[in-house]
Amino acid sequence: MIELRPFEKLGKSDHGWLKANFHFSFADYRNQDRIHWGALRVWNNDRIAPQSGFPPHPHRDMEIVTYVIKGAITHKDHLGNEGRTEAGQIQVMSAGNGIQHAEYNMEQAETELFQIWILPNKQGVPARWETVQFPADARDGRLVPLASGRGDDGAIPLYADGSLMAGTVKAGQSIRQKLNGKPTYLVPAKGRIEVRGSDGKVVTAKARDGVAIVDQDEIEIVALEDAEIVLVETDRLN
Repeated sequence: MIELRPFEKLGKSDHGWLKANFHFSFADYRNQDRIHWGALRVWNNDRIAPQSGFPPHPHRDMEIVTYVIKGAITHKDHLGNEGRTEAGQIQVMSAGNGIQHAEYNMEQAETELFQIWILPNKQGVPARWETVQFPADARDGRLVPLASGRGDDGAIPLYADGSLMAGTVKAGQSIRQKLNGKPTYLVPAKGRIEVRGSDGKVVTAKARDGVAIVDQDEIEIVALEDAEIVLVETDRLN
């Protein structure tokens, strides 16, 4: 199946400094049909006002990936990690046996990002944080693993049975991606695309729409406009 989940129908909250939209149940948004997709548990589209952010708070046993769409996010945690992640880049936090962290937009303009949580395949691992400066042009016309529990070269490791990929596609171009039936969720960060399944199913998605995919051997992503795509593929939950 391939199911379109329009941005306008996602869960949402507005705290003034934070405007968030939820692809899956989160905080006060509850949807029994949208608890997870494979091992993917959370996909939030957050817009954070300048000079504001999330004060220190704890997490345990979750793989948390932040993909920055515009602006930048500054991370600090109790382990002494500190860093700034810019648009087009990711940071990965393995909450593991417990981490206390804060995330702030220290910029002069709004920051927009995807906050993505993946259920881990190991509990109680040492907590950690990592960011890597991935070359943006390496993703032109293809999806590249940026974070992975599958040993993909160059990707930030995950304690999870899955991977997060990103790529850019020019209008009129397309990408083919093997999925082998695995649960997959993709969101265009920018632009408009068409997703074509191996079973003939076709959906059109615009920026911030979600596309839930399962039981497809392969998909073709066709850019109707210049597009930036983020995709998470995981194993099924037992």
